[in-house]
Order: sequence, then C-alpha cells, then structure tokens
Amino acid sequence: MKLEALPWLILFLPLLAAVGITLFTLKNRERSAGLSIGAIVLGFVLTIFFIAVNGWEPVDKETVASWLEVEPLQVDFGLRLDPLCLMMLLIVTGVGGAIHIYSYGYMRDDPGVGRYFAGLSLFTFSMLGIVLANNFLQLFIFWELVGLSSYVLIGFWHERPSAAEASKKAFLTNRLGDFGFLLGILLVWDTFGTLHFSSIQVELIRNPAALGSLATIAGLLIFCGAVGKSAQFPLHVWLPDAMEGPTPVSALIHAATMVAAGVYMLCRVFFLLDLPDSHALEVIAWIGGITALLAALIATQQNDIKRILAYSTLSQLGYMVLAVGVASPAPAMYHLTTHAFFKALLFLGAGSVIHALHHEQDIWKMGALKSKMPVTFWTFLLASLALCGLPPLSGFFSKDEIIAATVNPEHGHPALFVLAVGVALLTTFYMSRLVLVAFFGPAKSHGVDHAHESPSVMTWPLLALAVPSVAGGFFGIAELYGHQLGEAHSGYHVLAVVASLGAVIFGFAFALGLYWNAAQDPLPEKLGALAEAARNRFYFDELYEATVIKFQEIAAAIADWFDQWIVAGLMVRGAHGATELFGRALRLVQTGNLQTYAFLFVLSAAVVLYFMIGR
Repeated sequence: MKLEALPWLILFLPLLAAVGITLFTLKNRERSAGLSIGAIVLGFVLTIFFIAVNGWEPVDKETVASWLEVEPLQVDFGLRLDPLCLMMLLIVTGVGGAIHIYSYGYMRDDPGVGRYFAGLSLFTFSMLGIVLANNFLQLFIFWELVGLSSYVLIGFWHERPSAAEASKKAFLTNRLGDFGFLLGILLVWDTFGTLHFSSIQVELIRNPAALGSLATIAGLLIFCGAVGKSAQFPLHVWLPDAMEGPTPVSALIHAATMVAAGVYMLCRVFFLLDLPDSHALEVIAWIGGITALLAALIATQQNDIKRILAYSTLSQLGYMVLAVGVASPAPAMYHLTTHAFFKALLFLGAGSVIHALHHEQDIWKMGALKSKMPVTFWTFLLASLALCGLPPLSGFFSKDEIIAATVNPEHGHPALFVLAVGVALLTTFYMSRLVLVAFFGPAKSHGVDHAHESPSVMTWPLLALAVPSVAGGFFGIAELYGHQLGEAHSGYHVLAVVASLGAVIFGFAFALGLYWNAAQDPLPEKLGALAEAARNRFYFDELYEATVIKFQEIAAAIADWFDQWIVAGLMVRGAHGATELFGRALRLVQTGNLQTYAFLFVLSAAVVLYFMIGR
C-alpha cells in the first residue's frame, strides 16, 4: 500500500483552504478558521499515516507529474519523499498546526480574521512546496511564494506604518538574496543541463570537478538564497522588524518554517557545496558564526520580549548555518528540528503574556507573572532551558552536536569552537534575563495586577509543544538525519559537553547576579557605549540608511533625470519637435500657387544640373 496521492493531498490542502476562505468565507470568522486549521491538522494526520504505512524510506522516492518542456529544459512537477522531507513535513504541519489553533484564540476578536487565516494557509502551502520540491525551478517558485505570503502576514496590520514598512523591508531584503540564488540556479543549469536534484547529485558523484573553477561561485550564489530567507549577516536586518506582524505569525516565521527554509535548502543541496575545489563551506561557516555572535550580543540589550526572541532566532540560525559550513548538515537539521519545537513554544508563550497584559511587550513593565500565569510560565521556562541547552532537554543534544562539529579536525576550527561556546553562554544569559525580569521579582506596572492565564485554546498548544521541547532528544531524530545525510550519530565529544555545560552555568550565574529582583537594567551603566550599541542593533539600519539606501536614492534621482531630460526630453520630445518643425516648414511650401510650384521646379532642376554638370 503506497498511497502515492497522499503527499499531493498534503501539499494542496492548505491551498484549497486559502482559496475557499478567499472566495466563500472571508467574512465568517469561525468558518475561515475551521477551514485553515482543518487543512493543516488533516495534513499532519495524513503525514503520520503515510510514514506509518511506508516508513521513513518509501519504495518510490519521488512522485512526478509532467509540467514544463522547453527544449533543452524539461521540468517535472515532482515531490521528493525521503527522511529529510518527511521529517520537515511533520514539523511544518505539526508545529504549524499548533500555531493555527493558537491563532484562533489570539486573533478571535480581530476584524480581519478571515484574511489572516487565508494568508496563513497560503504560507503553509508555499512552505510545503519548498519541502517537497525535487528540482530547483519548482523550489524557486515556492521560495518566492513564501516571500509573498510572508509579506502579507508581516504587514497584516497594514494600517500601522511600522507594519507596512516591516513587510516591505522583509520583501525587498529577501529579493536581494533571491537574485543571487537565481544566478546560482542558472549557473547550475548551464553546467549540468538539468535542475533535478538527483540528476545533479549523480553527475557530481561521477565527476566531482564538473563545475571546475566555478564551484565556489556556484556554492556561494546558492547560499545567497539562504542568507536572505534565513536572515544571515549582512541581510539579517529584516527579521527583527518582522515582529510587527501578529505574534502567531512571528512563531510561524521564526520557528519551523520561513527562516528554516534556508537551512533546509542548504542541507538538501549539500552535494553542491561540499566539492573538492570549492571554498564555499568556509565562507558559510564564518557567516553563520558571525551571525550567531552578532545576534546574541544584540539580544542581551533588547527589552521587547518578541525582539529578544527574534534575535535569539537569528543567533540559532547562525548556529545551524555554522554547522553546514563545517560539513555537518545532519546536526544542522537536528538543531533546526528541536529549535522549531522550543522556539515556537517561546513565541506562543510570549503571545500569551502579551495577550494577558493587553499588548504590553516591554519586559521591564512585567514581573510577578509566575503565579498569575502558571501554564505559560512553566512551558516558557522549559522552552528557555531547552534553548539554553540544559540536559536532558532537546536543545542540549542538538546544540552539543554543533559544538562538537566545530572540534572536527577536518572541517572545524578552534576559533569557531570558541565562538560557538561563547554564543551558548550569551544565549543562557539573555534568556535567563528575560525569564527573571518578566516572571520573577516585583510587578513593574499596574497592568500585571490584572493579568491572568490565557484561555485553553491558547494554553493547550503550549502544553503540546512542551512535550517535544523536553523529550525531542530521545526521538531518534539525530540518527534519522545522520542516515539520510551520510553522517552516523557517534555520541558526544567530551570537550564539547564540558564547554556547553560550562556556558550554561556561567551564563545563568551572570544573569542571576545582575537581574534577580532588578527594577531596571544595570548592564548599560557597566558597559556604557557597548550596551548602547547593542541596544541600537550596532547601527546596521543607520549604516544601510546612510550608504545603500542613500546610494539607491542618488541612483534613482540620476535615472529620473536621464529619463526626463535625455530619453523623454531629447530623444522622444526632441525627435517629435524636429519632425513637427520640419512638417511646419514643409507646409509653407504648399501654397497652391502654380507660379510658385513652377519656380520651385526650375530651382530644383538647376540645383540637380549644378551637381551633375557644374562639378
């Protein structure tokens, strides 16, 4: 029993929900939510059923339908079915399903609920298309659809100028990365004559030097797509601003889906990066490491609960990209999976707090929430500990494998090991700061006095996500990815374990000493300009405003001047004016007088005779 139609049904169910909501139920909140939630929950159930029947390694690895043929390019609409994509299917539909259910409680009173769930379903369809794609063209189409649907969701409250600006910033920043990605795809097609993943991999196994001197360029161009989608330095600036969208959207984008797409893509096409003559992995490793450190430093001085989690996501994505760069895609995917559980839980927990405090997001206006919101507190605490890497929670296992990969003598580097451990310490520090300030200590505003636990439609998804956040390290995920990506799980490196646990202990100790019962942040006074720079995100937005954006404005002004005065003025209006002037002069000759015509005829004949005979 192969059930070949199930993957197609899983893929298209959210699209059908999005179309159905848009055409028929847009004004009906309950039916719109029911269609969207039903589609993704049914997709999750069908995914479990498909895996139960066919296992993680189906007999038919791909299911294909003929789609596009333009000689010499032939592209099929195909679905790839292997452990990598099946696990991602579970993550997207499972974690996404919990977020959909939570959204019903969080967004219930919003007048745009139908539009919200239509956008959510379109986003889910686009993300599932990326996960299941078996060729670059299909992947790129869904890649752009994810960008479009995220634009819609981030700017959901478009009447707010900040939300409108954030959605445009996300869209345009991603287009920069996608331009490089598209060039890389074209280079791959020009070299191999196909965009099919399996065909390219087979050709590279047969001839690893097929790309020749272009191997590094091809790898880095492909990596550009991940730099945009997974918000790596220097295109990391869009992700924190995406917090302007509803909190469940933040959970969806920052946990299991959009930002994970870049890391998933790198692991899917890892055969294009790990080539004998390519230096792409070295660049990827350092970009990931720089992103992880930069974002962790910024997170230590953010006061908005969602922005702290956003920069945490940036840092953890840097961890995953670092793992890919040290030729360890299996640990990268392992951490992507565990991170999807606990980061989605953290964002939904943050949403529960924001909901209880009537949209207050400043942690220095919280406090004393531990007793008022027990379910939110305990689930948020467990997710925070998992993110910090405390054993035996899920984050400990996946983060430890990445730190261990940096010790690998073949692809690792001592500086990357120190960087990874330093980021682990900072992670524990800023998450301990968040928990201590928001949930412990005295109430820091009158809004806390009226706080209460969120309704069950919001707390049940928290409890559901807490289970894999705690026990995800015992699900055999590492072995599954290791088998798929050719890396057998081989225990833990002693140095990595000791360093990781040391980072957790010292990070918590520092935070406890600074923030226990603190009424305000003592760090700015101690660090001065460094704290100010971290709070202002190291002025990257200001730098881009003064350079890239200013250059774009100047270039646009020059282009506008050239268009108005040269193209429209000299070339278009000039040609038009010269023609009109010549026509007016010619009309002066048309007098209707026979003597004038005879005179002109004789004059013309004399001129002709002069040039023919006179010379």
